Parts: sequence; structure tokens; C-alpha cells
Amino acid sequence: MAKFVLVHGAFQGGWVYARVARLLREAGHEVYTPTLTGLGERSHLEDRAINLDTHIQDIASVFKHEDISDAILCGHSYGGMVITGVAGEIGERIRTLVYIDAYAPADGQSLLDITGGETALAFLEQARSSNGMIPPIPAAIFNVNEDDAAWVDTMSVAQPLATFVQGVRTGVESNSVANRTYIFASANGGDWFVSTHARLKDHPQWKVHNIACGHSIMLDRPQELASLLLEEAAS
Repeated sequence: MAKFVLVHGAFQGGWVYARVARLLREAGHEVYTPTLTGLGERSHLEDRAINLDTHIQDIASVFKHEDISDAILCGHSYGGMVITGVAGEIGERIRTLVYIDAYAPADGQSLLDITGGETALAFLEQARSSNGMIPPIPAAIFNVNEDDAAWVDTMSVAQPLATFVQGVRTGVESNSVANRTYIFASANGGDWFVSTHARLKDHPQWKVHNIACGHSIMLDRPQELASLLLEEAAS
């Protein structure tokens, strides 16, 4: 039996992993889908002061209080920033890092550092007019499948700008987790992760997979994503 910890992306919550979690549990594995502070069913805790460290501690606390070790830790989108920070703190408890169409920052990098340019300026402007919060990005921009897009929009909530501004202390190449996998959504509606995919696709320390779907792989292709995660459990 493997232990999976699935970390969602910006604006969302643990709810986004329900289909994949069910498939992994049906295969006999232990699955955790925590929701980060201020998001999802924890949106009543919304606060502009919430930053990347807050979310890193959310996940590190799950490991501590659930006594998790030898885990397969997965992060989607912004969740890649979170799992990288977690690996920098408690890498000895993690067997494998899986980045699901996600950011994979270097030492000191923030999400805004990676996106750069116009995207960073747009986020800053949105937060300036929304008390330090960034309104959720419409699902259609990420090419979420038509059956789920409207539902995703109703479930998504604002994200604190501070989570995008703060950088990780220890980047993905500096932590102690040897096993690393990247899953790229090649029809995700934009170029947010193209440079990350290009950097890692031929890297000898990474396993890289492509899935031709929208950004929310866990909604568009839950069976395919679960199959790749089950391969990690068996390796």
C-alpha cells in the first residue's frame, strides 16, 4: 500500500481530486487530499496575509499529525510551489514528488518570478484593487473540459497575492527527494508550464509524461492520471 498526498492548485481545494482519490483508494492505497488555508471549504479563513509558507506548513502538518512517511507527494499548478517547499523541510518523509502541470521552482523563486512579465503585472494589479486577493481565473482559460468548467468556476475562490510573491527557500533540484515525475498537460490553454516542461523533459533525474488535455488533468483525464500515479506506487 502506498501513501498519496495530493495538493491542489490556486483558487481551488481538495475537492478537485475526488475522482482520482477514489480510483487510488479502490486500488488499495491511502490517499490524503488536504485543502490549503483560505481556499475550498476553508475559504472562511481567507486573509491577505496568507503566504506560501502558510500553505507549506499546512501540508507539513498533515504529514506530522497523520504520521505519514514514504509518501508520494503530488502538486497541481501552484501546488508545485507548495510541494517543493514541503520537500525542502521534510524531504526524508517523501518517496516521490509528482508535479501535475505544475511549477517546479529553483532556490528562492516565487510563482511571479517564474511567470514574469505581463502575467505578474496582471496579478499585482488585480490584487491592488481586491484588497490583496486575486480573483479566480475562469476555467475556460485553462481549457477545462466543457462538462466541468462551469462547476469549477462556482467552486473556485480568491487567492492571496502573498502566496504568489513569496519564494521557496529550497528549490526542487536542491531537496533530498531523488524520485521526481512531471506530468505535462499539452492542451492546457496557455504557455504557463512550457518552459518548465522544456527544462525537464530530457533531464536524467526526471520522468516526464505528456497528456493531451486541459490544465485540470484530474478532471479531464482522471483514469489516465490515476494510472500514472499507480505506476509510481509500483516502482
